[in-house]
Amino acid sequence: MTDLPDIPDSLDPVEIQEWLDSLDYVFENGGPERVSLVIARLQDHARRLGVSIPFALNTPYINTIPPERQPPYPGSHDLERRIRNMVRWNAMIMVVRANQQDPTMGGHIATYASAAALYEVAFNHFLRGQEGGFDGDQIFFQAHTSPGIYARAFLEGRLSETHLDNFRHELRAEPGLPSYPHPRLMHDFWQFPSASMGLSSIMAIYQARFNRYLEDRGLKPRSDARVWAFIGDGETDEPESLGAISLAAREKLDNLLFVINCNLQRLDGPVRGSGKIIQELETVFRGAGWNVIKVIWGSDWDPLLAQDSQGLLAKRMGEIVDGQYQKYSVSGGEYQRQHFFGVDQRLMEMSHQLTDEHIRTIRRGGHDPNKVYAAYQAATQYRGAPSVVLAKTIKGYGMGEAGEGRMTAHQQKKLDTQLLRQIRTRFGIPLSDAEVEALSFYRPPEDSPETRYLLERRQALGGFVPRRPAPRGQAPSPRQGLFDEFLPESREVSTTMVFVRILAKLLRDESLGRLIVPIVPDEARTFGMEALFRQYGIYSHVGQLYEPVDSESLTYYREARDGQLIEEGITEAGALSSFIAAGTAASTHGVQTLPFFVFYSMFGFQRVGDLIWAAGDQRTRGFLIGATAGRTTLNGEGLQHQDGHSQLMALAHPHVMAYDPAFGYELAVILRAGLERLTEGEEDLIYYLTVQNEVYPMPGMPEGAEEGILRGLYRLREATLPGKAGARLFASGSILNQALEAQQLLEQQYGVAAEVWSITSFQRLHQEGMEAERWSLRHPEQPPRQPWLSQCLAGAEGAFVVASDYLKALPDTIARWFPRPPVSLGTDGFGRSESRPVLRHFFEVDARTIAYVALADLARQGKVALDLVQRARQELDIDPDKPDPAHS
Repeated sequence: MTDLPDIPDSLDPVEIQEWLDSLDYVFENGGPERVSLVIARLQDHARRLGVSIPFALNTPYINTIPPERQPPYPGSHDLERRIRNMVRWNAMIMVVRANQQDPTMGGHIATYASAAALYEVAFNHFLRGQEGGFDGDQIFFQAHTSPGIYARAFLEGRLSETHLDNFRHELRAEPGLPSYPHPRLMHDFWQFPSASMGLSSIMAIYQARFNRYLEDRGLKPRSDARVWAFIGDGETDEPESLGAISLAAREKLDNLLFVINCNLQRLDGPVRGSGKIIQELETVFRGAGWNVIKVIWGSDWDPLLAQDSQGLLAKRMGEIVDGQYQKYSVSGGEYQRQHFFGVDQRLMEMSHQLTDEHIRTIRRGGHDPNKVYAAYQAATQYRGAPSVVLAKTIKGYGMGEAGEGRMTAHQQKKLDTQLLRQIRTRFGIPLSDAEVEALSFYRPPEDSPETRYLLERRQALGGFVPRRPAPRGQAPSPRQGLFDEFLPESREVSTTMVFVRILAKLLRDESLGRLIVPIVPDEARTFGMEALFRQYGIYSHVGQLYEPVDSESLTYYREARDGQLIEEGITEAGALSSFIAAGTAASTHGVQTLPFFVFYSMFGFQRVGDLIWAAGDQRTRGFLIGATAGRTTLNGEGLQHQDGHSQLMALAHPHVMAYDPAFGYELAVILRAGLERLTEGEEDLIYYLTVQNEVYPMPGMPEGAEEGILRGLYRLREATLPGKAGARLFASGSILNQALEAQQLLEQQYGVAAEVWSITSFQRLHQEGMEAERWSLRHPEQPPRQPWLSQCLAGAEGAFVVASDYLKALPDTIARWFPRPPVSLGTDGFGRSESRPVLRHFFEVDARTIAYVALADLARQGKVALDLVQRARQELDIDPDKPDPAHS
């Protein structure tokens, strides 16, 4: 990639110089703004003349900030270099020790080695804690640099040698350290999870936006706190890394700063071997409206670039691709001289100022504290847009032949003693050969200049980072009686409509309402939430700069700076990131907000399951509402929209409480209990509730049902025929109505007594069953514990049929605690566009199928005659040779 074009022979060099001199004059007398205006006018005039102006978002492959604009460095280079080397040493020894004891442990040395200067400049001069009146910055650390972050905390006295010695040994008796940033496992240290590459970027963007949301709504004072995201160049290939950067620019999030460590290398090879990742990222970020600052070359290049009056050096820098730069990082000075400078005699003459050793060791910009500091200062002072620092580094910097710049650097876990001694000497670590052989850590005395400097800098910046404060500013629990109106019998509505009514009532609550954060990804009208637009407003940092087309409507689209509803547009990933920011505000900001994220259930766990997992790691509290749920209940949308598996996927998330309510009173009881657990109980839980868009009558809550609703099962309707029930029908969500209809078929047409049970949560029943079984196995001398399902069905006989609008595997998760194996009915297979009755018969979860399989199972037990089953098969239109919908 050539950044500076050649000057054609047809152009007079004197004429070109005159233009340049004129531009210099404008700059000297009017500054950069005047230059920009003049160039813009010239470009506009050229276009009017019909000239095609080349469009480029790239700048030359040199540092954005020239030496003359660099601020003086405020710290002690000598002390910071020694501290930086101590951190690098301890990070390296921590990983080497762990893998010497157990070679399966893994760990990463090379990433932090490349990023040490990027972090240390930030730690010493920019990253602010939450003490001494500071609001505190929020920092997403690159996951593979965690050994360096631990090593620094060790120097600060926050972690002990035992901690470091137990890196990746979290289950030892002595305290250990998790592999990556995990707030779930290290709740007072890490603030944000970042182990799933690509998520830090989008989470940081929406965190910065949510900070503005809190300020604009008056829930917290305005602050100059920033969100920092340290990420790697390789992880920008993940769609989430760059997919939301336009939002950050559109919202003018100048409280956001990305630092991208461009060491040019992935795990296996170059990030862009035949290209230039820094130039590529510059194009993407500048095109999106970000302030881009490139830190490519160290200070030793400045004199050469100052002499480069013809732009030859900058042009050559832009010609070399990243794969070749990697080759330079492992090559001697003579090779680099011949290959880089030797293409032009004028460049070769320029190189004679440098020895081969100087060329070999000349630093890249990301390893030069002066360059890094200048970039950070410019970024933090920039207003009106987010900033990104693209810093060029070498992977494994300082590791020598063991890993510096090499393809194997990412996998390097072990170093031999001779190499460790060389690194010890290079880093200036005061350890003997014997101590090096023993893989000793090094921490200077408490009264040493290094320790004093380290602690003084952190004190000046508001305390230690990373640090996760305990949640505070607890929201009040819902007032008594808030949900009472949803318990009696009511008109025909859908559970989605009931939820929206409950949400509206919560928003009106004097004590709790302002802390509720409704979030939707451009489907509010689908879910019947448009009435909230006018009353509560849709959040927009710039307000509403236009008259909406529906302004005469009672439910017009009203945007407002203090709007409460967050309309994310068509991005479940963005909405989930806002959900995480809102659900952790008690820790991050000291104000507990309660997010309700409402979405098409198909596009929840299936699409953004990784972010839901990260939400659990970050200890998020809130409610996920999977609307239009059920494979046969969302009937017209077809294959891609019909959810038949989210309840099953929720089983894999230990922080999620999953419910599939059928009626309004079930929904009310679950929401009330959930709010109490998230507020008064201070539990780090996410409630997942699937609600449907099918309209049907809502019965009143049976007496004594509340415990069963919360534990996952209660008897909804007893058999109406005298004698013992022959069939017990179990169902959840909208399929519960099919079970009620099947009960009537069995009793009125076939004389079989049947009772109906509502399963509100397969997950709760499964979890309680597993817990009881585990306890009983570990206490064989005690009477076995009976889970709730077994207690409810004690002594029951006959047929047990379990149906849901989800996969058959869902009822199978609780089958072992039935008195005998139940028949599981579900919606295995791809969805279809059809009417609900047709779909339910196709997937075999309709009332006719439920009644039929109950009779068939009773016949297998010898409790009814076979001719009764054959009659029912004909009357209920059951095709015995129908293809299996799971495969059709």
